[in-house]
Amino acid sequence: MSPLQIVLIALCFTIPLVGWALLFRQVARFWTYFRLGQPVQRSDDPRARSLTLVREFLGHTRMSRLPIVSIAHWFTALSFFLLFATLVNAFFQLIWADFRLPVIGHFPPFEWLVELFAWAGWLGIIALIVIRQRNHPRSAAGEQGRRSRFFGSTWWQAYYVEFTILAVTTCIITLRTLEAALVKLTEPETSIGLHFPLTGWLSGIWSGLSEDAIRNWIYVIAAIKILVSFAWMITIALQPTMGVAWHRFLAFPNIWFKRFADGRTALGALQPIHVQGKELDFEEIEELDEDAALGVGKVEDFTWKGLLDFSTCTECGRCQSQCPAWNTDKPLSPKLLIMTLRDHANAKAPYLLATEDERGALDEAVTKVAQTSLIGATGYDPARPLTAYNPFGSTADGADAGAVIDEDVLWSCTTCGACVEQCPVDIEHVDHIVDMRRYQNLIESAFPSELGGLFKNLENKGNPWGMGARARLDWAKDLPFPVKILGQDVESADDVDYLFWVGCAGAYEDRAKKTTRAVAELLDAAGVSFAILGDGETCTGDSARRAGNEFLYQMLAQQNVEVLNEVGATKIVVTCAHCFNTIKNEYPQLGGTYEVVHHTQLLNRLVREKRLVPVARPSEAPGMSSAKNPASTAPTVTYHDPCYLGRHNHVYAPPRELIGSLPGVELTEMPRSGETSFCCGAGGARMWMEEKLGTRVNMNRTEEALATGAQRIAIGCPFCRVMISDGLTAKQAEGVGEEVEVVDVAQMLLAAVKRGQEPEPVEETAPEPAPAPAG
Repeated sequence: MSPLQIVLIALCFTIPLVGWALLFRQVARFWTYFRLGQPVQRSDDPRARSLTLVREFLGHTRMSRLPIVSIAHWFTALSFFLLFATLVNAFFQLIWADFRLPVIGHFPPFEWLVELFAWAGWLGIIALIVIRQRNHPRSAAGEQGRRSRFFGSTWWQAYYVEFTILAVTTCIITLRTLEAALVKLTEPETSIGLHFPLTGWLSGIWSGLSEDAIRNWIYVIAAIKILVSFAWMITIALQPTMGVAWHRFLAFPNIWFKRFADGRTALGALQPIHVQGKELDFEEIEELDEDAALGVGKVEDFTWKGLLDFSTCTECGRCQSQCPAWNTDKPLSPKLLIMTLRDHANAKAPYLLATEDERGALDEAVTKVAQTSLIGATGYDPARPLTAYNPFGSTADGADAGAVIDEDVLWSCTTCGACVEQCPVDIEHVDHIVDMRRYQNLIESAFPSELGGLFKNLENKGNPWGMGARARLDWAKDLPFPVKILGQDVESADDVDYLFWVGCAGAYEDRAKKTTRAVAELLDAAGVSFAILGDGETCTGDSARRAGNEFLYQMLAQQNVEVLNEVGATKIVVTCAHCFNTIKNEYPQLGGTYEVVHHTQLLNRLVREKRLVPVARPSEAPGMSSAKNPASTAPTVTYHDPCYLGRHNHVYAPPRELIGSLPGVELTEMPRSGETSFCCGAGGARMWMEEKLGTRVNMNRTEEALATGAQRIAIGCPFCRVMISDGLTAKQAEGVGEEVEVVDVAQMLLAAVKRGQEPEPVEETAPEPAPAPAG
């Protein structure tokens, strides 16, 4: 054994021991750290969860939205596991240069697999390096390059991981070429093409070396491979917040423990408030301990799954690139929020794990972190986006921060779900944001002033506009047929095909009333019987719940569930995406389980069944809609996906199929559509809050719609209608899009089925004022 071998063996058998010891220590620390979180049950249906994990990992289903990245990452991810055998082999090669693993070492299919994934992993990481550099903030738009999805990511960690993968795959390929060169000298009868199909052709570069020289090179390259691999292990063991590395381990439990065992994203229904792992019973609220947390006010109030979420973040920025708040220059970045919570939780962990006596001896920095409020004023400066996040309780210049996360971060969220939909490791951003809002609302009473008026109107009047219950029936005036009211015209919902849930906007907002009238006319034309609750209907509570006022939501929702159950409702049709989501997904939490369909789903079904036949072309139909005649169509249309219909409930096809059934109408999709659709800005109770930071979300979306050249912007939600209509009005004041109208899909269908009717003069109607300018 040569001196070179002795030195390399000493290094390569000592450093890995340190690496393994540190890694196991950090795994134990993770176990202790995650247990700091609140309990939550996530172990139902283990078979389905396991299948979901296998499907998401092997299929890379959560990464497929960026195809090139997905393919490159798939090879690098699988090479990490499949090429582990080469690491084992490298230890033995320090002693015997021609060593091969028993049984499989000379098995051609195994050798082919190793070479395929070595090359694919090498090419894959180069592709990912190039993609990261092409998307670097230095060449991106926005303040300090904030349009880059990598803005705010920890760059040295990403570079180090990329270097490690590149170095290891290069070592594997180099070793294979050296092994092939050695085989040529020692086993000339062995087929190089059979055993080294993808590296044998390079073995000639070593042809000028002697056998001993080749063996020495094998010792050296094997040692480099080992040392690079275990240097990486030591680094991540000492850096628990290195999500770009740890995600390759933590993603597996994070996916397995996701909210839905069948693999659905954590969208749709919000989870009820839990206290010590149990769902809060609002009838027993007085019995709660005084220090019980309603929502999340401190990092330890998150569940263990939340802490796991934070540690799993790989800082890829997919959520950030899709976030409507971040894209309109507001402080919220889902990525930066999760990174900040991760860093803050880890910094505070020593304090949380220490006893009262031990806390006095802790480092001052740890104590400062523990005493810093989670949410508050951080001194956020729009010119310096990162000032909204201070995980360690101090600002960049060392001054004390008022809070870890700026309050504007929390209230910028529209709960559109783009972050959750895009996340490749199933982080549940929206749940965490709403939990923090709940604490701010219910415990701190710290929420935007505009929400005070909303809460008052909902509590006193049962609708956000603060209008009287009797006005809920005004939309039905002058219809050519009577609208049945449950309790007056029909006794039970069993006597009609559907209960038509009109919703607050559909009853009170003039633009949304056109949708309500159009749907009513279409249902009547199709022979579908329906009835409404009239003044027995009240707000579903969607905005209250997403603003964090769970008490108010519970009051409204329980009232509605009681009424719906009392009238025997089983099948409900709604025009509002928010009502649709709340009644369909959240009312079952309160004992209200119904078959709920969105009006685009029902109308599409009626068209397929030939109960509604669109025959009129745009040239045969009236122009723009009026209060009495809501029908409106045009030869070109673009469709805006409501977040609570699309991402939250995966209803993408029915509205498009309806538009496709209209004669002479061409659908032009916006660049951001379907799963990547851009929010209108109204969700998460943002409908009732002014936008004081950045630019308006609705203007961003309206400009994108107008850029398609379409004459109609079709929607499927009254919230979207208000926001995009306001955006269109602003653009029309600039002389842009004067012939464009925002319409519901139902209005276009109505225009196509009302052949031969003379157009009625357009009646200008002023919309009902909202409590605050829609943002």
